[in-house]
Amino acid sequence: MHKLFDWADVIRSKNSGPYELTFDIIFKTEELFEKFVGANIITTQVFAKLYDVKEEGIKIVAFPPAKALKITIPRAIASGDLGERDVYGAQQHAPLMAFEFEI
Repeated sequence: MHKLFDWADVIRSKNSGPYELTFDIIFKTEELFEKFVGANIITTQVFAKLYDVKEEGIKIVAFPPAKALKITIPRAIASGDLGERDVYGAQQHAPLMAFEFEI
């Protein structure tokens, strides 16, 4: 079993406008990036389960020049709205920090 935390230099979440959150995973090496993406570890189905969101709203983009995977999801509550607890979206990456996978 591998931990994503061990494969990536950066795992973060951030605002992607008032209605979306973006997660960035920047891998330590090209080899790790290619192995992870090639194995199709994070799919819309996996991410939907991890973040308890609908699969239809999830966008996953691999960006090889940066050894990065970018995942965008709709926010449950718009940034700054009543009841929203993370205006900048910077505290939503915890489930990814604990994500484990097999290759």
